[in-house]
Amino acid sequence: MNKQISKSHNKTILIYHLVCTVKYRKSVLTDAVLHTIVKVCLELEKKYGIYFVQIGTDINTIHYLIQTLPKYSPTQIVTIIKSVTARMIFKINPEVKKELWGGEFWSDGYWMVTVGQNQPELSIKEYVHDKGNGNYKIIYKNDK
Repeated sequence: MNKQISKSHNKTILIYHLVCTVKYRKSVLTDAVLHTIVKVCLELEKKYGIYFVQIGTDINTIHYLIQTLPKYSPTQIVTIIKSVTARMIFKINPEVKKELWGGEFWSDGYWMVTVGQNQPELSIKEYVHDKGNGNYKIIYKNDK
């Protein structure tokens, strides 16, 4: 996971654990919705250089383990991910709108923490798994 991203004048390892919760904590994360989230995230990799190391879910929450470039602030990263995924979920999976009144997919808040270079990937994965009370499942894993 801790691969350096090299650009012409810098090398970075910036890794974040981002947790986003569905609005009203509704259980709308069906296989179709999860497929849409993964598809959109892979498109975001190409467009923004936000690399998704792992994506997991726990009933009404999505956990992203992401690596990115220093040109984006954490707030910008969250805004990009939440806005684009929500828009595409409503477009590709219109049945979700019936469950979520008000036209919002994600709750307003989020939880984000940096993953230190000395923090092994395994400890983050264990943390995420423990938070899921056994209901956690990985829906995407980048093995590159």
